[in-house]
Amino acid sequence: MNKKLLLAVLGLWLPAAQAQEITLRHELAGQQLAALANLVVRFNGEQKGKSKVVLQDLKGLQGSAELNQPPHLALLDPIDNKRFFGTSPRFLPLHQVMAASKLPFEAKLFFPQMAGAVDDLKGKIQALPLAHALPVLYYNRDAFVRAGLDPDNPPKTWWEVQTAAGKLFDAGFKCPLTSSQFAWVHVDNMSSQHGEPVLARDGKTDKVALNTMVHVKHIALLASWQKSFYFHYFGPGREGDAKFMSGECSMLTGESPLYAELKKSSGFRFGVAELPHYDDVRGARPADVLPDGAALWALPGKHKDEYAVVAHFVEFLLKPETQREWVQATGFLPMTPAAVDALKASGAPPALLERVAKRLSVVPSASERTKYGSGRSRIRGILNEEIEFVWGNKKPAKEALDTAMQRANAEVELPAAPPAVAKKK
Repeated sequence: MNKKLLLAVLGLWLPAAQAQEITLRHELAGQQLAALANLVVRFNGEQKGKSKVVLQDLKGLQGSAELNQPPHLALLDPIDNKRFFGTSPRFLPLHQVMAASKLPFEAKLFFPQMAGAVDDLKGKIQALPLAHALPVLYYNRDAFVRAGLDPDNPPKTWWEVQTAAGKLFDAGFKCPLTSSQFAWVHVDNMSSQHGEPVLARDGKTDKVALNTMVHVKHIALLASWQKSFYFHYFGPGREGDAKFMSGECSMLTGESPLYAELKKSSGFRFGVAELPHYDDVRGARPADVLPDGAALWALPGKHKDEYAVVAHFVEFLLKPETQREWVQATGFLPMTPAAVDALKASGAPPALLERVAKRLSVVPSASERTKYGSGRSRIRGILNEEIEFVWGNKKPAKEALDTAMQRANAEVELPAAPPAVAKKK
């Protein structure tokens, strides 16, 4: 009897089983990429060779046939589908993946606002809100001092932003204000802060309503600032981040996680303030801003054993200690109350955590936002396309927004939403 056969008979030797390997496509960089890589290394180590997550950087796929080969997971906002996949694929609802592996994944595990950002109309979680943020105002404290502005008293209203932008421009700063993630910050959050529904019931269906007087007023004001060189628009995504980080622009409306990168690499003192609002709009709620960003999505067409790895990786990411490490390294929002408890235990500022938890615990109404899978990405794309006409002085704000809503309601089929849930006071 040869040696291998003898060992097999004795149960001491078996051919090594090939590890189940899943790919995770992303476009993170810097500390955010380092944080994700660290988590993947730890997860892979815990699997002892049985399964493995492999990171796939989107930048290395551009122009290659591999771009069209879907990974198992992708960390993205679906508005970026074309760049991520070269097409617009359907996603596999993550709650189905978790249920197949008999792992808990109910909405009640998450903060209501985080669940609301990624659930469907029935409250089922479609993706993991791993890289979500809140909109904030960043400002260059050094520029404020040079312009005679108080760096400890940043603008709270859009009218105060206008005053600050004027003083910055007069002091020689050529780009007083810019923005990233324009549609989310300046359209979606205008609704949330000022009590305007995103969806309005029309018979038995819902219609998108992002062209209210508040929206028209705001886009018209920004257009007037652009003509006065107070506001500069560089694109619908995160293009404004680099302009602020370089010191070229003095104020930025953008995503909260940029704080971690600024703290590490900016060459100037900066401040962070809440997103401004209109104090002349009755019932305005300045703190009612919407979490949003990239989520971890599952792609269809893979083997059930591979989806089991996906499920266990998601389970790993939801562990409080994993979330704590992720939030501390990236600045993204905690997904669950358990994550906040873990952050408190690690010494994170309790007052800040209380504010975040309070906001994320607010139960969203059915009309507060469109849902993934119900056209949110396409609606934002249409908004960005039409508002480009405003910056080009080809359409006034009202015409651009009206056209955007006409297009959205013609192109995007929205199912009837369930009855609205009253917000907790």
